[in-house]
Amino acid sequence: MLAFLLAQATVPAAPAPTPAPGPVSDGRVLGHFAYGDVAPDELVMVPADLSVHACRVRREMLPDLQRLIAAAATDPAAGGRILALSCHRSIARQSSVFATGGEGDAQSRAISVAPPGHSEHTTGFAVDFAVRPHGGCPDIEACMAALPPARWLIANGPRFGFELSFPPGNAQRVKWEPWHWRWVGTTASTPGAAKARFLFARARAAFPADPGIRPPLRIVLTGQPSPPVLAAPVKDRKKKRRR
Repeated sequence: MLAFLLAQATVPAAPAPTPAPGPVSDGRVLGHFAYGDVAPDELVMVPADLSVHACRVRREMLPDLQRLIAAAATDPAAGGRILALSCHRSIARQSSVFATGGEGDAQSRAISVAPPGHSEHTTGFAVDFAVRPHGGCPDIEACMAALPPARWLIANGPRFGFELSFPPGNAQRVKWEPWHWRWVGTTASTPGAAKARFLFARARAAFPADPGIRPPLRIVLTGQPSPPVLAAPVKDRKKKRRR
């Protein structure tokens, strides 16, 4: 069964990358950007039937999280359920997670666990999802990504304002995590989205999510008639990102 799931993975597993040393010029430590802890009164509890464990998120994020989970539960294409597994973590809690998050030195652990003060979970705008049923699938990337609910999440997450922070082969040199998504709202005008986009601005600019929330092409008309404005070819956009 496991061999079948691995063969069906939508994205091939990549070799574990080596995290960037830190600190570096853009403020990262061990490959991760710094984030401050959210005030407790800005967090709300995720309903128990929508989470595996007790889970708190920013109140602005909760409506989209509820809509995503409800949509997956009622869509036959999902083939199961998507639930919140790990949400906000305080800096103190992240310190404990980092200390026990694998073998080796800090640089090795930082491939899969952000050091304290540098986790997106600290913002309250990030969530690790679990899929059910998991069929005994272990918590590894390719195995989870092969399951129907995880495929549904990849296809539909951005519709609810979520984007995949660490896609396969990301230049940030953080392990691919198909379960870890950050919320930035479907539009900049969504309540709370401006705050989330500000917090994640450096990460989103330097290491775009995939799938991610793409801002629409903005056209400013200065007179009539106006020639059509076309988006830059994909090839050109990629060149610009590498700069």
